[in-house]
Amino acid sequence: MPIQLYCFGESGNAYKAALSLQLAGLGWEPVYVDFFNGETRSPEYLSRVNEMGEVPVLIDGDVALSQSGAIQAYVTEKTGLLGGCNAEEAREVLRWILWDNHKLSSQAGMTRFLMNFLPETKRPAAVIDFMQGRLKAAYTVLDRHLDGRDWIVGDGITNADLSCCGYLFYPEPFGFDRAAYPNIDAWLDRISTQPGWKHPYDLMPGSPADRA
Repeated sequence: MPIQLYCFGESGNAYKAALSLQLAGLGWEPVYVDFFNGETRSPEYLSRVNEMGEVPVLIDGDVALSQSGAIQAYVTEKTGLLGGCNAEEAREVLRWILWDNHKLSSQAGMTRFLMNFLPETKRPAAVIDFMQGRLKAAYTVLDRHLDGRDWIVGDGITNADLSCCGYLFYPEPFGFDRAAYPNIDAWLDRISTQPGWKHPYDLMPGSPADRA
């Protein structure tokens, strides 16, 4: 039976997990979660799938995992891929995943949600401005780190790359301009040419067009 990933296309955190499964060559299938109609908050989902009320969730036989970073680590344990070539690189991969979760993806996910998935009259302009300022600082850190590098850690793609890119392929506006960060721009191009790569709305079910 293939690995199941509870996910939906608009979730950048689910995209990180899906990309790791995809680029590691594991057999997997998406299980669509109807987030925008409240499925993750339902008693059934909370009791049966994830007590945290979130996606992604990976099910592989008796293994059940939530949180994208934990799922990415499991993919590495299972395949030996995407985790770096040695212990030092593995620590660096983890360091960048933790940085992304705190400094980049958390800010990008919230800002994108506020700017695109709330009714226009309920979008808090001051909060959005503040979050975009924090995001610019994070983009600058990443762009500077990628200067002279193809990948965030080592000589090949790792879960550090797949974590940090999680929200940066989405088309909805949230204050990210690829052209303003040439090293990030080139790095995203490299990721998108990897065998098996797909855009989030092609890799997972669900997109804003479904609700238009």
